[in-house]
Amino acid sequence: MKRQISILIVAASLGASVAIAQQTEHEKQKYTCVMHPEVVMDHPGKCTKCGMTLVPLKPKSKRPTSNVQRPTPNEADMQHMHGSDHQHGMSMEHMSMQSSVNIADQMSRESSGTAWVPDSTPMYGKMFMLGDDMLMLHGGIFPRYTNVSTRRGDDRIDAPNWIMAMYSHPFSESTQLGARLMMSLDPLTEGGRGYPLLFQSGESWHGQPLHDRQHPHDLFDEISISLSQNLGPDLSSYIYVGYPGEPALGPPTFMHRLSAMDNPDAPLGHHWQDSTHITFGVATAGLQWRNVKIEGSVFTGREPDEDRYDFDQPRFDSFSGRVSWNPTPDLALQFSHGYIKSPEALEPDTKRHRTTASLIYNRPLAKESNWSNSFVWGQNHDTGEGKTQSFLLESNYQHGRSTVYARWERVEKSGHELVLARADEEKIFPVSAYTIGYIRDLSHGNGIDIGLGGQFTINDRPDSLDRYYGENLGYTFEFFLRIRPSQHVHLATQQAEEIK
Repeated sequence: MKRQISILIVAASLGASVAIAQQTEHEKQKYTCVMHPEVVMDHPGKCTKCGMTLVPLKPKSKRPTSNVQRPTPNEADMQHMHGSDHQHGMSMEHMSMQSSVNIADQMSRESSGTAWVPDSTPMYGKMFMLGDDMLMLHGGIFPRYTNVSTRRGDDRIDAPNWIMAMYSHPFSESTQLGARLMMSLDPLTEGGRGYPLLFQSGESWHGQPLHDRQHPHDLFDEISISLSQNLGPDLSSYIYVGYPGEPALGPPTFMHRLSAMDNPDAPLGHHWQDSTHITFGVATAGLQWRNVKIEGSVFTGREPDEDRYDFDQPRFDSFSGRVSWNPTPDLALQFSHGYIKSPEALEPDTKRHRTTASLIYNRPLAKESNWSNSFVWGQNHDTGEGKTQSFLLESNYQHGRSTVYARWERVEKSGHELVLARADEEKIFPVSAYTIGYIRDLSHGNGIDIGLGGQFTINDRPDSLDRYYGENLGYTFEFFLRIRPSQHVHLATQQAEEIK
């Protein structure tokens, strides 16, 4: 009897040991999302934010490969907020795409110049891994027909466009070289005058100031390099140099904000908010602690000249500073101020002080569903004109193949800015625009998205401008194709499946 009892005790002990070992092993294995590393689960499944297949977190003893990085300070914060467990001896290393500007940032945070968008922002592009190096291609083109009412309106067929390449090369786990190239064929598709846009102003053509037109972009919009360094677990720094490039002034440029990316038109407040995104000569230094970044720039204040194919003279006569903060993965805030010397060639004695603030909120709702919003305020204080304000609110909701977007803005523009008669030059006129648009993707998620869209804009103005624009309501309607790379999440899903 004692022998039988002993056998039972030994068998029970062995069974318990095996069960405990299996449970411990199961507890040790965690799973995360390639695109949303803050999502951590103790079992295989789908990401609750984007629907991607989760991949196993790598054990701490495993040495990371070139595309397996330690979490940035922001990622570590997100893992803590979402209840990830550090007590099991697990390293929070995972597949992560790093920003080309700063090795401490995720690529999803990267935007125009050194500006930030929310970490949760979807990316549209094609990525190539070249050993330890990374190359990401972005872009968009809008073949369209536009009809603009009023005496100052126009109708035409054109195709605003841009293409961008971002490259990064890690020298070590803490040091990285980045490079970016952005180009546009606007000089060909838009001509020297640009495209019709009621109340838009800024720059010149044939020695005359442009009005009610959006000027074309240069052939080369950005050629920049950056060097970034991780200084500690929560501290990093970088240097960014561009010719042309973008100083630390204003929010992310409109074509790089997801809330504006599907709208073919530039905002009316472009020259109050983000017009310095093409600057021939800029140098920026930045210091980042966790999710807060302070940066300063010296740059050329003069906007590009009428020759859209050349490289303008670098002057480095202006300066700016910006504070950025991403308090949560879904929110990006910035405040900036800059002194811009002689921005317009036709008014070389003008000195401009620009102040901007912006809030960008992005919310992934489900797989193939996202909601992005931006609020932007900009103020210009010009020599002889005083202060004028601009306000912008825009929203973009994407679900599957369908996208709905809207924009509202109000800008104070002088009669001089709108090129009015001498008697009205010094007056300030508040002008507004209300836009609603819809796009339906004909091709979606196959490497390239081709969407058929249309938008309608109503322009509001004071009655005192009727003598220039007529008494009828100002409006614009457009029909277009939107062609761009598919959302990068689809490509990452394929990589995750290969890992499994």
